[in-house]
Amino acid sequence: MHEDACLAGAGLTLSYHRTTVVHDGHLELRRGQVTALVGPNGSGKSTLLRALARLHRPDAGTLVLDRETPAQALSAKEFARRVTLLTQNRPTPAGVTVRDVVAYGRHPYQNRWRGGDPDGSAAIDRAMQVTGVTAMATRPVDELSGGELQRVWLATCLAQDTGVLLLDEPTNHLDLRYQVEILDLTRDLAEEHGVAVGMVLHDLNQAASVADRIVLLHGGRVLAAGTPRDVLTEHHLAQAYGIRIEVAADPVNGITTRPLGRRTASVDGRLALST
Repeated sequence: MHEDACLAGAGLTLSYHRTTVVHDGHLELRRGQVTALVGPNGSGKSTLLRALARLHRPDAGTLVLDRETPAQALSAKEFARRVTLLTQNRPTPAGVTVRDVVAYGRHPYQNRWRGGDPDGSAAIDRAMQVTGVTAMATRPVDELSGGELQRVWLATCLAQDTGVLLLDEPTNHLDLRYQVEILDLTRDLAEEHGVAVGMVLHDLNQAASVADRIVLLHGGRVLAAGTPRDVLTEHHLAQAYGIRIEVAADPVNGITTRPLGRRTASVDGRLALST
């Protein structure tokens, strides 16, 4: 295990209704780094992420925090002070303000009467500032756009003030502007706040642009793990997706990918990378 690992799963076997969907899954999230889980539909990405959040009980394997603490040894509140998950779908409460929704993230620090949290107000303010939602604090969340609401839910996770942030397809259903904003914010959290970020993404170019490490899954198994350049090769991608995906050098992201169908021409003069 890497010395900067905050959360690591090893030998994870995960099932639904006695059908195994993840086989011997290995994944570690490191402080100050973004790890992206990619792969085709049904490859086990979201299931593996949910297992890291203790929302899917493994049939086998271990889940460890900070290299030595078994995750199952912690109470639900103790675990929630260290790991938070932003799921794909959350119900939008009617008539509740943005600030009140962000305040939900403080639940691990409160007693049953929602008291005993002296740091709560400052944590809420900080989370709203980082995500750029301070100006809409008094607006009802059911009046927000999709991109605005996604930032509010992310602020809720940040208010939880954990060292590990898990994001399940955070750019899904967002337009290009909000996709870029969410990815930029993710990098800020890792680089400026030392958060270990694990995120499921479908867009390979987004993964290449935001991630320090990529885990490529196929058929419920980790096919490759490492830097974007090591993982996003034409050989690996053809194995995972069953089609040819052209990989080329990119001056901004390092690499870029382009799936080639029957009616898609190869890019002339591309800069091929080693596979």
